[in-house]
Amino acid sequence: MADQTPNSDAYRRGMVTRRSVLGDAHVDRAQANTTSFDAPFQKLITEGAWGTVWSGDQFTKRERSIVTIALLAALGQDEEVAMHVRATVNTGATREDIREALMHVAIYAGVPAANHAIKIAKGVYAEMDQQAAAKDR
Repeated sequence: MADQTPNSDAYRRGMVTRRSVLGDAHVDRAQANTTSFDAPFQKLITEGAWGTVWSGDQFTKRERSIVTIALLAALGQDEEVAMHVRATVNTGATREDIREALMHVAIYAGVPAANHAIKIAKGVYAEMDQQAAAKDR
């Protein structure tokens, strides 16, 4: 569904924030894959999650990134954990920040949830390191 023209302020703000966190390539793929079935959902998350919550001024993007990863890990949302770990290059959340957040997950949401999220984060960081090394060659 190439022609999406929602024009609310929250949508416009959300697209700017979404692109700054997840990157243009991710957002472009999501938009290219949008159909009439999920267009209302895409609008909802762009306005609500990205245009309101992620665009708020009480937390930095780094803080939002840490909280988001901890919540996703606690809920077992593996694909979303990986996506948001990748996004830390844009949010400023460090590997140490994420490690500490996952330590909290272990205590407050359970060791298995944290253990699995740590496995995911390690895999994502290994991919990111390989990509960075390839660019440096």
